[in-house]
Amino acid sequence: MKTTIEIQDELMVRAKRHARRSGQSLRTVVEDGLRLALDRSQRAEPYRLPDRSVGDPDAADPLEALTWQDLRGHVYGEP
Repeated sequence: MKTTIEIQDELMVRAKRHARRSGQSLRTVVEDGLRLALDRSQRAEPYRLPDRSVGDPDAADPLEALTWQDLRGHVYGEP
């Protein structure tokens, strides 16, 4: 399939130089680069937030009995 894309000048110079040195066509270099980029993005696993929990998960919540105003006071250090 033919298409037209804009490529940064310096990147095009590097791609042409690489194609020339490796004995490949510019088309092959660009296709290989696209394949690598697409394969890499498919392999990337989503970030998983590590469990940094502390204490007993079955223990009673010490903040449960506090009102919103009490919680706010603890957060902001109000007496």
